[in-house]
Amino acid sequence: MSDFDLSQALEGPLDLQDNGFEGCFFNMTEVQDEIFSIEEGLVLLVSRNPKTLRHVGILLLAANRMRRGLSCCGRGLREEELCSAIMDSLVTETTVGTQSSSTTVTRIFHRLNSVTQCTLCDMVQKDVVYSSDELKLQAITLQGGQGERKVNFKMSKYMTQDGVGQTVVLSIGRDLHMSCSLEDGKATLLLERCDEGELKKISDDGDMDRFLFFKRTEGVSQNSFESVKCRGWLISTSWEEESKPLEMCELDSANRLTCFKLN
Repeated sequence: MSDFDLSQALEGPLDLQDNGFEGCFFNMTEVQDEIFSIEEGLVLLVSRNPKTLRHVGILLLAANRMRRGLSCCGRGLREEELCSAIMDSLVTETTVGTQSSSTTVTRIFHRLNSVTQCTLCDMVQKDVVYSSDELKLQAITLQGGQGERKVNFKMSKYMTQDGVGQTVVLSIGRDLHMSCSLEDGKATLLLERCDEGELKKISDDGDMDRFLFFKRTEGVSQNSFESVKCRGWLISTSWEEESKPLEMCELDSANRLTCFKLN
């Protein structure tokens, strides 16, 4: 008798590594194809081996997530928008730590066709605003009727071949982007102008990775942004002081907030 509870698969996280699931999918011996109708105009082709009940449950979980995600998008999506919606429904955001090695491997970050418009608010309700005169971002507690001062960020998602974790570029308009560089042993957060076309593909063996941040989500709505170029440094706001600029800080720094709500 199997000890697998189907309700756990439908409600729990999608774990492709658990109990050899990944290895089973890459065994192409006696592969069979089957077509499932997910939504009107959308079918799922599955190439598979004979599976256990657990594998069937995980497949149902993936299809259920996909259906819920697509139902929020409505009809009439272009092919690239449909692909982006499917990826957003199924991909779980994680950041994977890596150890340094004597062998240097160049990592390429490719921009996905997945862009989110959002504002940032820290955990004590200070909103991020933009000072165009000084090219700086500040955290301020806004009063009623001041919502138009919030910065509307364009968050573009990136992916690497080794799946190191979800990376993003945070932009204002088309050519103004947040960046992080190391100066005198301290990471500095800047707003820089750069043509959007130059950020389509980013390599970590140069200096363009200063525009990239690892995005980690904890709980329901706590998001942190760690610099790809300066590992261990995160975008932060002041815990108590008003109208202070956003800065980079190291993890667990005193009097700094590193988690944001995306609205």
